[in-house]
Amino acid sequence: MAFLVAGTLQVASQVADAQESLGRKGKYSVKDPRVALALCSPEVSASTAALLEGVFQTLGFESCWRQEASVQGFRGELTRFREQLDAHGGSVGCAFVALVARPWQLRQSQQLVQELSRCKALWGRPKVFLLLSSAPGAVPEPGAFLASLGELCGRRPHWSLLQLLTEVFSRTAEESAGAAYCPVLRSSLRGALCLGNVEPWGPEPEPGPSAQYDLSGARAALLLAVTQGRLGAQHDVEALGGLCQALGFETTLRTDPTAQTFQEEMAQFRKRLDAHRGPVSCALVALMAHGGPQGQLLGADGQERQLEVLVQELSHCGALRGRPKIFLLQACRGGHRDAGVGPAALPWFRRWLRAPPATPSQADVLHVCTDVQGRSSRGPTPGSPNQADVLMVYAAAEGCVAYRDEKGSDFIQTLVEVLRADPKADLLELMTEV
Repeated sequence: MAFLVAGTLQVASQVADAQESLGRKGKYSVKDPRVALALCSPEVSASTAALLEGVFQTLGFESCWRQEASVQGFRGELTRFREQLDAHGGSVGCAFVALVARPWQLRQSQQLVQELSRCKALWGRPKVFLLLSSAPGAVPEPGAFLASLGELCGRRPHWSLLQLLTEVFSRTAEESAGAAYCPVLRSSLRGALCLGNVEPWGPEPEPGPSAQYDLSGARAALLLAVTQGRLGAQHDVEALGGLCQALGFETTLRTDPTAQTFQEEMAQFRKRLDAHRGPVSCALVALMAHGGPQGQLLGADGQERQLEVLVQELSHCGALRGRPKIFLLQACRGGHRDAGVGPAALPWFRRWLRAPPATPSQADVLHVCTDVQGRSSRGPTPGSPNQADVLMVYAAAEGCVAYRDEKGSDFIQTLVEVLRADPKADLLELMTEV
């Protein structure tokens, strides 16, 4: 089973040194050979490709393949890469795939993620996808981004890959003041991914990323939960409400909202925040309901409401400009069962998490798009500037079911347990632990 963390946070959402969370939870073992693949469209310069190979070497990737191909040929190259790994027969510690092309040519990258997820040699191993724009004037410029990442990797070998990327993104945002820049990360990693040749918890403390959100102002939470016909949902409401109170959030709870009420409550929440007299430092929205295959939420009346509409509503809040906006989604996103890599000895795992063989697990993937801009006909895209500083945490990967029983959902109950244990740690690292 894979939880999914996706976001456009521009700086680290941490209130304490993230080294603490690295020291207390598991991390991936990447002692086996690391393999990397760079797929570049024809217009990418040789200097950019050379910088990419240099970053791979700095991160300890022994085997690096580089292929120049049209975007239409990326999937064929990735299929050959997967087949070579499976034919090799040995263990693989980690795979890193970099795609360098024009932004609009990378919109189908999820198909490439699914292709590599079929690789048996990478079962339970981290798979990293880095999407870099080769468009003129791209922010960040691929060469500068890679040079900064390579330099930081050498100086901060204790940091996890999420920490390294967060710091580079923060620096890029500062250097490109006035430019529309908003990276997007999607993660279903199940532990810390540290690629340096040192343990992430050394005897001497290592400073975390320098950029932090100011969380000294008011914190507000909105919990919208459909409990009718959802076994154990009331336990989730009680657990999450108690957590919000413990973390200092002023919380609004609405149970059994209709599809229209979802929209109305979001609008009222935004208006209350804009009318708040003092600064607002953070907002948390939890949406708990049945879900549909296209990511829609079902109200208590059985009618649908698109998640994007609700996210856009809060993105228009002036009081939250430059402030973190956190969305927790406890809902199914399709009918597939993601088997993940959980402990097969658990009875509920054997009973419920048996995925069809043709459905690869979507766990252990970090998907990073460094340059997402523009608008669609339906409104801003998930990475457009007015949707910056958003963290979305899903109970299920795209197309998969979310699990819940009479005691509550796996996602909400685990999230509450982890955050209560270490509420001052880095939020992205804690979500990885969840």
